[in-house]
Amino acid sequence: MDLFSQINDTEREEIISLRKELEQANYQYYVLNDPTMSDYDFDQKLRRLQDLEALYPDMFDPNSPTQHVGSDLDNENNVAERHTTQQREADNVQSTNNAKPSTRSQKGFVQVAHKYPMLSLANTYSQEEIEDWLRKLPANVEIVCELKYDGLSISLWYENGTLTKALTRGDGTQGDNVIDNIKTIAAIPQHIGIPASEIQTPAFLELRGEVLLSWAAFERLNKEREAGEEQLFANPRNAASGTLKLQDPNEVARRGLTCYLYYMLGENLPANTHYDRLQIAKQWGFPISDAMKVCHSLEEVMAYIHYWDIERKNLPVATDGIVLKVNDLATQEELGYTAKSPRWAIAYKFPAEKQLTRLNAITYQVGRTGVVTPVANLEPVQLSGTTVQRATLHNEDFIRQLDIREGDMVWVEKGGEIIPKVVGREAPHSGSLEDGASAYSLEVKGEEYTFPTNCPECGTPLVRVEGEAAWRCPNEAGCPPQIKGKMEHFVSRKAMNIDGLGSETIDQLYSQGLLHNIADIYALQLDDIAKQERLGEKSAQNMLAGIEVSKQVPWARVLFALGIRMVGETTAKKIARRFPSIDQLQWATVEQLTAIEDVGEQIAKNIIAYFNDLGNLEIINRLREAGVQMESQEEEQTPQSDRLQGKSIVVSGVFSLHSRDEYKAMIEANGGKNVGSVSKKTHFILAGENMGPEKRKKAEALGVAILTEEEFLQMLNHE
Repeated sequence: MDLFSQINDTEREEIISLRKELEQANYQYYVLNDPTMSDYDFDQKLRRLQDLEALYPDMFDPNSPTQHVGSDLDNENNVAERHTTQQREADNVQSTNNAKPSTRSQKGFVQVAHKYPMLSLANTYSQEEIEDWLRKLPANVEIVCELKYDGLSISLWYENGTLTKALTRGDGTQGDNVIDNIKTIAAIPQHIGIPASEIQTPAFLELRGEVLLSWAAFERLNKEREAGEEQLFANPRNAASGTLKLQDPNEVARRGLTCYLYYMLGENLPANTHYDRLQIAKQWGFPISDAMKVCHSLEEVMAYIHYWDIERKNLPVATDGIVLKVNDLATQEELGYTAKSPRWAIAYKFPAEKQLTRLNAITYQVGRTGVVTPVANLEPVQLSGTTVQRATLHNEDFIRQLDIREGDMVWVEKGGEIIPKVVGREAPHSGSLEDGASAYSLEVKGEEYTFPTNCPECGTPLVRVEGEAAWRCPNEAGCPPQIKGKMEHFVSRKAMNIDGLGSETIDQLYSQGLLHNIADIYALQLDDIAKQERLGEKSAQNMLAGIEVSKQVPWARVLFALGIRMVGETTAKKIARRFPSIDQLQWATVEQLTAIEDVGEQIAKNIIAYFNDLGNLEIINRLREAGVQMESQEEEQTPQSDRLQGKSIVVSGVFSLHSRDEYKAMIEANGGKNVGSVSKKTHFILAGENMGPEKRKKAEALGVAILTEEEFLQMLNHE
């Protein structure tokens, strides 16, 4: 009787279920940058799957999560070819120069085969497992201990000393080439600065590392997203990953990514140890951590781990563990690889810091777009060096999933060690718990949590849009938090930038009946402001001066300031470029709006709904009468023509003379329409280097013309 026939239905179903669950978790983590499972839970489930597959080898599947790394490729429909364990081990010791050709992802990044497979590391959470790993290594081997930075893996290619490619991990065999975004990172040199006295520049050199977002940049970015009521990034890793996959290098540069490199690959490279190679790389100008240490015993390794478990909290970037590597490169090659990780390295993961505390009450916050967010009010607890009293409960579905009720003992973590969040509950819904300080007794017994049906601020019945998790208050014009929130957004620095009108002043003027909406800001009078408590005539004069200056704010920022749901700063710029006045935008159709890059159907519907509201139209008219800019000034606009009138044009490839966005703006400025796919209605394709092969194939089949940059510019200038 073979092993497959011995496996029972329960274990067979568990294997299938674990594979599906882990693949979904990989997709959420690597592609969507929205993790739904903790690293610890993922590793435990993966380990359970490995044990079951070892027990029942007839259940082997080369596509199992145990046989490949998670993929961050943007082509979500791309299923990479998986190697068997034996094939992968053979691949790991030689270059993959003859691997599959480059392709283009759905987001426009060229996918390039890795010269050397880019694998993941085996994880451990205990000293015992570190000891077990060390016992399997040759005697007296040196171990290099390094900080495990929590970012996005990157592979940098230098050819004859110049940075030529920057690949994400992808599926381990190929990755997205994000070189334009990588070039915005000041820490990464674009040329190798080898001193004249040193060795010659290697013909090919590959440096691997982590792209990161510092705590400060992460906090700034999340504050911006919170102000725009966009979904917050869970941690710096997700923020860095999402940033690196943006199509706008200017936005990438603004967010402020950084990088640390941790491995060198290539041929005829200097030094025979991992540590020495990285020290040479540091001399060449590469960002290498100063925290590396060569250790010679388990005691030294554990001392390093214990030191950094505390000291890492003082670092400017996120770390989630320690990486241990065999120092000698020949020994690394001898030890080889498993299907998805090297045998010569292992990662020790720090456990997430969480605390148990009492949930005293659930309250609710109403945002400027009407979203009602439940908030946990907690018994104060120390977490990652700060006192936590409030934490987000996200939405109704989250509370029901965890079956949380007031009075429960709940576990609290800091997401990215900054944002407090409830991650689970501990106590049953009856009885009491003595914690040594006070008795825990439940005020609610057996009663299920119920989300409020009416707005906690204005009493309006809440609504929930199908497909969304959030409940909203639809009373935009009469709900105080929404009214004040819209005004706070309107005067903010990236919008109208009006000094002197902070949240406290807006609240004060609103309570006195001087402000009811954003248009009222331009009707404020000196005497009305000056007589308010804590203001006075000088403050009133400064405020009115700021209001007057705001009338010169350009149209794109005014559009952002209006606070249309889901229209952020970058999106507003793209919309304003396509519709250079509010009068044109007011009559835009869904089709016209969704033709703009980054504007989906929901954003388009939100814009149309905004202009269908008579109250909003009245506010716009008052702003216009006050002198606020409702159209682009002549000097802001690209010269217009009708040379491309009625033409549908596809832009594809990588360009050298102008960026993709600049070409799209030229097309729109000359009457053309940007479309994303090739069809018989396409007039021509503006093609750069590495144009998508499928687009080219379809264009040739349909007889669609393909123009180079030079041909396109000549057509605009001479037609």
